[in-house]
Amino acid sequence: MGVRGLQGFVGSTCPHICTVVNIQELAENHRTKYPGCTPTIVVDAMCCLRYWYTPESWICGGQWREYFSALRDFVTAFTSAGIKLIFFFDGMVEPGKRDEWVKRRLKNNREISKIFHYIKSKREQPGRNMFFIPSGLAIFTRFALKSLGQETFCSLQEADYEVASYGLLHNCLGILGEDTDYLIYDTCPYFSIGDLCLETLETVMLCREKLCESLGLHVADLPLLACLLGNDITPEGMFESFRYKCLSSYASVKENAGKKGNIILAVSDYISRVLHLYQGEKKIEDMLPLGPNKALFYKGVAAYLLPGQTSPWLVQKPKGIITEKQVVSPELKQEVPMCLDPESKQEVPARTNPESMQEVPMCTDPESNQEASMCTDPESKQEASMYTDPESNQEASMCTDPESKQEVSIYTYPEVKQKLPSETGAEYNSEVLMCTPPEVKQEDAMDMEPEIKQVTMDSDSEILKVARMHHVHSESYLVYNIMSTGEIECSNTLEDELDQALPSQAFIYRPVRQRVYALLLGDWKDGARSGPVVKEWFVYPGNSLKHPDLVRPLQVTVQGRKPSLEVLWLSQEPAVQARRLDTLLACFNLSSSREDLQAVESPLRALCCLLIYIFVQVDTLSLEDLHAFIAQALCLQGKSSSQLMHLEPDYINSRAVQLGSLLVRGLTMLVLVNSACGFPWTTSEFMPWNVFDGKLFHQKYLQSEKGYAVEVLLEQNRSWLTKFHNLKAVVCKACSKENRRIVGRTHWSSHCTGRLGRQGSSSHRTGSTHGHPGHGQPWRDQGPGDCPGSLSLPGCSTNQPVYLGLHGARILCFLVGG
Repeated sequence: MGVRGLQGFVGSTCPHICTVVNIQELAENHRTKYPGCTPTIVVDAMCCLRYWYTPESWICGGQWREYFSALRDFVTAFTSAGIKLIFFFDGMVEPGKRDEWVKRRLKNNREISKIFHYIKSKREQPGRNMFFIPSGLAIFTRFALKSLGQETFCSLQEADYEVASYGLLHNCLGILGEDTDYLIYDTCPYFSIGDLCLETLETVMLCREKLCESLGLHVADLPLLACLLGNDITPEGMFESFRYKCLSSYASVKENAGKKGNIILAVSDYISRVLHLYQGEKKIEDMLPLGPNKALFYKGVAAYLLPGQTSPWLVQKPKGIITEKQVVSPELKQEVPMCLDPESKQEVPARTNPESMQEVPMCTDPESNQEASMCTDPESKQEASMYTDPESNQEASMCTDPESKQEVSIYTYPEVKQKLPSETGAEYNSEVLMCTPPEVKQEDAMDMEPEIKQVTMDSDSEILKVARMHHVHSESYLVYNIMSTGEIECSNTLEDELDQALPSQAFIYRPVRQRVYALLLGDWKDGARSGPVVKEWFVYPGNSLKHPDLVRPLQVTVQGRKPSLEVLWLSQEPAVQARRLDTLLACFNLSSSREDLQAVESPLRALCCLLIYIFVQVDTLSLEDLHAFIAQALCLQGKSSSQLMHLEPDYINSRAVQLGSLLVRGLTMLVLVNSACGFPWTTSEFMPWNVFDGKLFHQKYLQSEKGYAVEVLLEQNRSWLTKFHNLKAVVCKACSKENRRIVGRTHWSSHCTGRLGRQGSSSHRTGSTHGHPGHGQPWRDQGPGDCPGSLSLPGCSTNQPVYLGLHGARILCFLVGG
């Protein structure tokens, strides 16, 4: 979240609430006050990503070894001062925040378009003012921090709420982040990550008590102020007329405050002069123009109440408002040792050390080769368009957001009767109240034809509890979201919407996700009249994000049998590890290449698996591309972060930028599949700092495109030559089994791009879409809008397109003369 206009107001009008502090000195004072308690800072990691990503290059896919070194330096600066860090990452998007999430993603799309325009005109990386964080940065940061021995959590709701709760309940030294909501929450002190000097541990502390003094308010009034000004729950426009009414009657307008600043002063003045006068005598809805937004307003105020807190503005709940418990990670509610304040004689909770229920092999420090253990994920709810397998005739189900009125495009799914997910156990509930709209009724299905309902796992199942544990402790990715809500999201990727030769990563990796859905949701068979469905909020060119895509599973079998999650996740039998690997390979449709892949040494085995999959899916990739991918992975093994820092590609190529992001997104899919299959591989196998460097790949790509010999690509290192040819042989052999021959660009037709239209290029969804289990290139037959490679041929119904695929498209292109 974030309060509209508050950050600028604090900087320009109330700078005195910002105090420069030395965190190390504060930590020493904390030790004196609470003997035996380690000073702890809880970190809102999502606010810190831009601060942590210090490498100069960001356009090529990420400088991952440099980034890992920067994270290690950050952690060391605090631990050497005796300060413990607890990191929180967003694990889901709450239904009420989906509109804001979509708004930001669409804004990012516009920024990405400008980035590619700049690249193609200047052939260089744009300035830092156009900085866009590399794909997968948040996901891999979780794993990097865990490998550095840090406690890392993934939220079950809005991360800032869990951060504020943890800081309050564990008597933390402070919160490190960059979000004005931390001025609103009544919790521990708030430190700015943007003003942090790592060498001295000095930063700015923002004091909510001083803010209240300046505004004439009490701390308990701040949630009310935040909602009247606008945040992620109460849209800025909801109380716009009310704010201007306050401003018009405000007599103390300040010239240096600006319009937004004076609005904040005017609204605060109204709260202190008018609302305080009648507080306790009148209901809040009788004093404010809430109208039809009453429920949303109460929900917004209640969202700031931490466990055990109440609001004087919610004492008289409006008739019909239902309060319910908010979900808070059970691991964060453990009983903890108490610190005794020697002055007040009051007990305050100290930090706790949440421990995972299971040991999971983890990522390694690329330079120290030390292993650690780990987990992650997201969630949410809304409507969508559907993707099915036409050969299985299966139906699907979905969940609706009771607050949403959006329409949903569905493709031929009969009725499915299944339950919506319930709260994940009474023991997981916290004590903070959450108001829900009185006019909203929970419904089991949308009023539509055919009826579609969400399919999720029984909330009491042991398997779901294990998934939840891995999620909270940042040891998995997307698994818990799929199983608990049937809804996932993926943010923006550096993809050029004008490039017709490369499909979006959302479509390329969709068949993998579909097989994971089958593995995790189960209880369906090809040909059955019902089946689960997952709502995907994936950003790709042409997707307006007005509603999610409804995506159905593709059945996955291993040695003729469907894998069992109970066996994959819970069994301790040594033989099960082989079955886990078999399941992972089946999700990538690579079962036939098991022996060849097993012969590849770590950490190149997972990369090899990913390259095979990508080249089977996308036949506009060439032999030169394969050479670049393999060469950079081999050369990376012998380079330090310092050496990589000084690499400089001759120029920036827009296609290479896309390929770098495509590969990194593939590595995140490996995280998903590996965690869904019970961790057959250690995560170090597919951490980007072990297998990929953006600038190094870019350099190899440009060299390969110019026709440089393999020996040049390998920097004349003859020891890598054999490995190069072995890896290339494994990839080419696996691709040939799918009738995919990887050729050089000189063999391509000069007048045919290899594709007919870009995935998602249409803003509307028409026709049925599907994937073909066990076959290559299923992305061609998916996606909304006009399906690439589809034609209406003589004798074929217009609503039954013939899917040619890219090979067929090339042949047709040649026959009809381009």
